[in-house]
Amino acid sequence: MASLRALECLVAVADTGSITQAALLLHSSQPAVSHQIASLERETRTALLRREPRGVKLTPAGRAAVADARRAIEAAASAVRSARAAGQAAGGMLRLACAQSLSVALLAPVIHEWHRRHPEVAITLRESTAMDELLRFVDSDEVDVALLPGSPPGNFTITAVAEEEIVLTAPAGHPLAERPAVRLEDLEGAPLVHFAPDNGLSGWLDGALARAGVHPETVMRTSVTTAAPQLAAAGLGIAVSPVSAVSDGFPGAVRSFTPRWVRQLVAVTSGEPDPLLTRFLAHLRGHGVHVPRDVRNQLDSDSTSGR
Repeated sequence: MASLRALECLVAVADTGSITQAALLLHSSQPAVSHQIASLERETRTALLRREPRGVKLTPAGRAAVADARRAIEAAASAVRSARAAGQAAGGMLRLACAQSLSVALLAPVIHEWHRRHPEVAITLRESTAMDELLRFVDSDEVDVALLPGSPPGNFTITAVAEEEIVLTAPAGHPLAERPAVRLEDLEGAPLVHFAPDNGLSGWLDGALARAGVHPETVMRTSVTTAAPQLAAAGLGIAVSPVSAVSDGFPGAVRSFTPRWVRQLVAVTSGEPDPLLTRFLAHLRGHGVHVPRDVRNQLDSDSTSGR
């Protein structure tokens, strides 16, 4: 395969019309440039230059090659610029993946800010409700980082980015919504809008309820994390979910648990984050999980009502 240096020599000769001038332009020697051109001609199996008394000219094959040579040189220079920008956390690409419920509450505000402040950084996002799938994305290098709750098993690098509260959602006027403090044991026998098995929150919630010795009655299941609070508000029962699943303008009641129930959100990478990703994760830590004002008002009111 032709070396980048040989292509640079071909372009320099084309631009100057002289091997001697090309050598000066490249801060090289005339024999070194001639050697590179000869190497390129051996690889192409054809003459690229025609020597004349007043210099050199490109042959038809040389003219055909020099256009692609210019593109190859520019592509190599662009690759160096991109790598330098990413290394300096000033440009490049971020490939993100996250648990479905976190895309709006955790990532959206920071992605919006980066689009405005760092338009030279391209950002892609993949979502999933299954932790195993998110970890496969990282392991197969399909994404640079996965954002999810807890510390998963495996040989990954884990970076804490935020803390998120687990809350109860219910229809307005529900008996549990009237209590200043909701305990896990208060859910005994309550009609529960649960998560479908394909949603990772299903097994997580089952484990939490089992450890507390609480047995609510599952009335329906949903695969969509944000649907559980909405179905509860519609009168189907209660739901237990991360606060990130509760949307702005939520029509039902939102209550904290006592003691306060939180989960850790982490960034999972295959190795130490590079400078660009490190900068992005620092912004995530600074923003935390966004909670809509009306939801926050309900939780704050609950915490000041005697809890």
